[in-house]
Formats: sequence, C-alpha cells, structure tokens
Amino acid sequence: MVKKTQVTMSIEGMSCASCVGRVEKTLAALEGFSDVSVNLASEEARVTVERPELLIAATQALKDLGYPARTSQVTLNIASMSCASCVGRVDKALAEVSGVLSVTVNLAAETAVVTYIDGAATIADLLSASSGIGYPAEVAESNTSQSRMERKEEEASDLRQGVLIAAALTLPVFVLEMGAHLVPGFHMVIEKTIGTQTSWLIQFVLASVVLFGPGRHFFTKGIPALLRGAPDMNSLVAVGTGAAWSYSVVATFLPSLLPDGVRAVYFEAAAVIVVLILIGRWLEARAKGRTGAAIQALLGLQVRTARVLKDGKSVEVDVDALAEGDTILVRPGERLPVDGVVVDGSSNVDESMITGEPVPVQKIAGTSVTGGTVNGSGSLTFRASRVGADTTLSQIIRMVEEAQGAKLPIQGLVDRVTLWFVPAVMALAGLTVVVWLAFGPDPALTFALVAGVSVLIIACPCAMGLATPTSIMVGTGRAAEMGVLFRKGDALQQLAEVDVIALDKTGTVTEGKPTLTDVIVAEGFERQMVLGLIAAVEERSEHPIAEAIVRGAQDAGITVPSASGFRSVTGYGVAAQVEGHEVMVGADRYMIREGVDIAALIEDERDLAGRGRTALFAAVDGNLAAVIAVADPVKTSSHAAISALHNRGFQVAMITGDKQETAEAIARETGIDHVIAGVLPDGKVAALENLSANGRKVAFVGDGINDAPALAHADVGIAIGTGTDVAIESADVVLMSGDLRGVVNAVEVSKRTMSNIRQNLVWAFGYNVALIPVAAGVLYPAFGLLLSPVFAAGAMALSSVSVLTNALRLRGIVPAMNEQARERAFRPETQAHPAE
Repeated sequence: MVKKTQVTMSIEGMSCASCVGRVEKTLAALEGFSDVSVNLASEEARVTVERPELLIAATQALKDLGYPARTSQVTLNIASMSCASCVGRVDKALAEVSGVLSVTVNLAAETAVVTYIDGAATIADLLSASSGIGYPAEVAESNTSQSRMERKEEEASDLRQGVLIAAALTLPVFVLEMGAHLVPGFHMVIEKTIGTQTSWLIQFVLASVVLFGPGRHFFTKGIPALLRGAPDMNSLVAVGTGAAWSYSVVATFLPSLLPDGVRAVYFEAAAVIVVLILIGRWLEARAKGRTGAAIQALLGLQVRTARVLKDGKSVEVDVDALAEGDTILVRPGERLPVDGVVVDGSSNVDESMITGEPVPVQKIAGTSVTGGTVNGSGSLTFRASRVGADTTLSQIIRMVEEAQGAKLPIQGLVDRVTLWFVPAVMALAGLTVVVWLAFGPDPALTFALVAGVSVLIIACPCAMGLATPTSIMVGTGRAAEMGVLFRKGDALQQLAEVDVIALDKTGTVTEGKPTLTDVIVAEGFERQMVLGLIAAVEERSEHPIAEAIVRGAQDAGITVPSASGFRSVTGYGVAAQVEGHEVMVGADRYMIREGVDIAALIEDERDLAGRGRTALFAAVDGNLAAVIAVADPVKTSSHAAISALHNRGFQVAMITGDKQETAEAIARETGIDHVIAGVLPDGKVAALENLSANGRKVAFVGDGINDAPALAHADVGIAIGTGTDVAIESADVVLMSGDLRGVVNAVEVSKRTMSNIRQNLVWAFGYNVALIPVAAGVLYPAFGLLLSPVFAAGAMALSSVSVLTNALRLRGIVPAMNEQARERAFRPETQAHPAE
C-alpha cells in the first residue's frame, strides 16, 4: 500500500484569487497529488503526495506556471563519514526527506548542502534523517529562510520604498496634467513656459520610470501569464496601465496617427494607478504579517538552546539535537526547552502561555514539565520525554498552522467564481471598448480607452481571494491565544452551524476527581473486609472512580491486599481474584449479566443515584456484598458555561454511562436540557445519532479514551485538553484547559469568524458587482458619469485593504467567559471505568 505524505509548500507570486485557482488546478492535475488546498493569505499550498520525489515535478510545474515554490538552502556539518559509501548513505537519507530537492555531500569538507522546499521540510527533519543512520549532523551556518512575519516585514519595507519612489516621480506628472483641473489658468502657464509638448515629454519620462521601475513587477509577472492564457491580477494592471501609456506615447510621438479631437495623454493615469496599487500592496503586506502574529508568538516560546548534563558537566547544545532521555538543567527565569519529568530540584513554573492559568505551578521530582513554560526562582533538572515535533508546544503550533491553512466549505464558491473571473473581466473590458467605439459620443476612442482601462483595474479579484483565508488565520490564531485549538480547519465553519452540544459527564461537566462517600454492606458481610477486597480490585485500574475507592480505603486505615487475574469488561465493570475470593465491582447491568441478585440493595443504590452520586455494586464469590458510592463534584464553571450556551441558542445534552437518577441530579444542578444515561462506550455514537435527528448538527465534548469514537463521529468533536491523547487525536477542536467555558469561547470564535468571512465576501463580491458596470460607463448615458482609471485603482486597492482590516478586527475577540485552565494540558489517562 502506498504511504501518502501531506506536504506544505510556500508559494511565491500569488496576488489574487485567480492565482490560487491556477496553482490549485495545476497541482491537482499532477500524477500522485491529491487533497490540494491553496491559501492566498498564508501563501501556502498543502497537498497529499504519494511519493516525495514527485515534489520535484511539482516545483517545476509551479515555476513554469509563474508561481514558484519558495526554497531554502542549508549547509550541514556531517560527522563520522569516512568513505564514499558513507557519502552515498547520507545523500540517500537526506534525499528521501519529503520536500528535499537536491543534496550535495562533500566527504573532504564533511558537509552536505541541501536545497529544500520551504514548509515541506525543516532543518530538524534533515538533522534527524542524517543522525538516524549514524551520521550526526549540525547546522554549519545560519539558515537563510525567514519566518513568514519577517518575510512580510521585508516585503512591506521594499514596497514602501517603491511607493515613495513612485509617488515622488508621479507627483510632477499629476501636477503637469491635472493642475488645470485644480488651479484655473494653470494650463495656460504650462503652454507659455515649457509648452504642451515639453510637458508631455517630461510626463513620458517620469511615467515610464514609474511603470518600468517600481511597477515593473506587474509587467514581468502579468504579461507572461497573459501569454500562457492564464491572466491574473498582474495581467489586468499591466494591460490597463500599458494601454494608457501606449496611447499616450502615440499621442506624444506619433500625433498624426490620431484625430485632433482625441489627441490626449494619460501618463498621469498610468503612473497614479501604479502608485495606488503599490500602496494597496504595501498595506496588504503589513496586514498579512499581522495575520500570522499568533503563530509568531507561539514560535517565540520555543527555546533555541538547552543545557544538557553529560558526565556531570553542563553542555549547551542546539535544541534540535536533544533526544529523549537527555538530562537537562534549567536555571531560574529560563524557558524550558522541551517536555519532560523533573528528576531534581524544586521550583514554581509559569504555565500560563500553555494553559491560561496565571498562577505558577509547583514542580518537584516526579512532576511533568512542558516546553515553552517559564521556570521560576528555583533550579530544575529534568529528563526529556518529548522532543522536536512531539513536544506539546510543537503540537499546538502544528494544529494552529494546519487550521490556518485549511480551506472551508464556503471557500468552494469563491474558487469556482475566481477561476474564470479574470478572463471574463478581460473579455468584458474588450467588449466595453467595442461598445464605446461603436455607440459612444466623440471622442469615442478616448471614452473607450478610459472605460476599458477602468474595467481592467477595478475588477482585480484581490479582495475575493483574501476574504476567507485572512479571517481563518486571524480567527484561529486568536482562538489559540485563548486556549482553543482548531485541529481541523473546517470545524471553524461547522461549529457555527451546530444546534446541539452534547457533553460527557466525568471530567467534562464534573471535576473528574470523585471521592468515596458511602459503603453499604449486605447482610453477612463486614464493612472493612468488603472495602479492602473492592479496593484491591480497583487498585489495578487508573480511572478516577477507582482511584477514589482506593484512596477512601486507605483513609479508613485499611491495608489493601494484592489482586491477581484482573480483567475489565468495558462498560460493565472489573473483576479479580483477591485472597482466594472472586470479587466483581461494577454497574447493575454487570451484576445482572453475571447472575448476581441485587434486590437487597437496589433501593439503597437508587437513593444514592438520586442524590447525584455514582453507585456501584460489589459481589464476592457470586454473592451481593455491598453497594458503594462516590461523588464527583460538578465543576464550578459548568453551570455558568451551560447557561452561556443556552443564551447563544444551543440545546445542551449530557451522555453518560452513569445511572439515570445520578445523571438527572447533575442535569438539574447545571441546567442541562437532555440526559442520555446508562450508555455503554459504543452506545455514545448511537446517542449522537438520535440527537442529530431531523437534520440537527451535534457537537460532542469529552475527555476519556471511551469518548474517542463519539468525538470522531460527531459533526464537531471537542476534546478537553486535560484528557487523553487518544481523545485529543480524535477531536476537531481541543480545549487546552479542563474548563467547559472553553466551549463557549470556541463557539464565540467560530461564530465571529464566520460572520467576518461573510462580511468580507459580501464586500468583495458586492464591490465588483457594483463597480464594474460603473467603470464600463453604464451611468454615462443618464448622468454623464464615467469613472476615471485613477479612481478605479484607488477603489481596487481600498477593497483589499478593507477586507484585511476587517479580518484583523478578530484579533480583538475577548474570551466570552474568563476562561482559566485548572490543570496541565494533555495529562494522560489510561483506562476507562464502567461508570463512564
């Protein structure tokens, strides 16, 4: 079976939605490529490829198309190479890394020069590939690649410089040609001093420098795209400004070719159009840089070096060179480089950037620490347990990047429209010119030129292409800062469409830290003995309820005996051999299934359940021995969170394996609408199907291993971050804290982001629908109004900046509730309990 790989490539030269469509179409047509998603805001293409070597063909295809994949080159120092066969092995290992384009290994210099696709491969991947075959590698020189924000800052700086040069050259052109419209008699002054022809010559020189200097990009990109039959935004600008400039050149140098009535120049229009569009692109670059601020902030939490203890000495190494099991020293005030377990020292660690909890957490030997958090006043020595891409911080960054690069279903309409939009606009501009020449008043040629150029300039689909991805980037980035991670981008849209939110009980609505409250023994049994036997069985389970029973027995001074032959019956209960007795502990259905008569204590069990406690039966050697109860307190935030969900129009349900009476007691306390109790783990999926009747969409919130099928089946699965890795991997959305208020925040971000996207699309499409006819001259017969190409350029630039500015408003989303984490994210849990 072919093992497919998902790859992300950084793409250069995309400027509008039609560019996105062409890149996507080209990649999708390549053999071995599937699931192609291109994002204009992040300037990335995400694809699934059957074999890494196919990426070379992809880079060539993109280069031929005019949208090359961004590449970087790095030099690695390779240790332990001694012969040509070593060179061959290193070369092969590096070349097999997905995204690598070329490898040159030098035995004499003990180096390898690797060229790779930005985003598809990382330096850490290269170091790991070489080290993994026994040739340790390190970076020989600083990598030339830049972060996206740094690239955008550099691009904005270059564009700003271009804008200043173009504006300085355009100002005299504008004054010479338009001064008469602003100052009466100015035109006569020009004629009597330098003369009209000299004025036009000056305008020609200055406008030409603007078009083919700061504005040359429009021609170098746009004309080849036009010749390939795939015009883009640059093509529109190049054709529009080129037409105005060419017409003016003819009027200036070959006046005999034009009738006297239409002899005029439009150098100022061509130059001002370039200046205005450059200003728009400059503002776009600045705004695009800010859309990735959340990722940049997360990347800023990553540590570059770490102090590793080797032979009792502290050695500073690059964080990419760390391996599991390394012993790392962290001094006061330093940021922890990777995840691990403390082996020595004591300190308070600030974990707020991961969990949102502002109070530092005490760390001593045996406790877990997370990379990216900040050590307090003490010194810590810990053993690395997760390094590189496996650290919690790396997982968070990866989740946010994947969500930001996702394509929502709503984007499909935009893609279908923009793929043919630019060619249609060029055809419409041509039709506009023909109509004006055929039916327009004198000077028809001048009117035709003005209208045609205005249509070309005003119709650039930049705003369409930016409408959805910029909102996604800013919205998911802001969500991450609030402790909400959208693992799958389409969940952002689906969550806004949900009707019912179903909640797991233990660890979601409740604290997940139950305590033993009642032990009622059957006639003929002694409390201490029965509790000891039950605790012996439950000691083998790591579920919170089991822990509560064991803890209760120990608090009662009971020495818990050892058990053997432990077995768990999922959804029913557990059993084991203890001191020669067969002991079973579980729900009533377990006892009934095993033929144990529970009639003697059934009323006690119902009374306990009615008071909101989880009650379990225990049997010894097939005879009913006791009913025990544990109480799992409801989280203090649950009632407020459920109330907030009600206020936003959601119905709230609870699905649990607990007794109906217990579940209803908790529902009354928290305001839950629907209760589905007594459900086995595989029954949660069926419960979700019942809730989704009549076309309702359902989100499910859970944290346990037995919640994974339900999380995967729901329209949107939301995992509590303090739950298990299995639950998190099955979810669409992850809440970094163990707080239900995170669900409210996730919903708030989803609804606000989708509203923002709709605003952007209405503006982008509405702008084109409304102004293209105006630019074509539809208002001229009735009102004598004809849109100037200069104003068309200004409106086009304004549309893109408006969309970006509107998307950036999402950075101001505040938590719907003051969400704070209560426990460290991603705490493992290994075994489910029948009550859940």
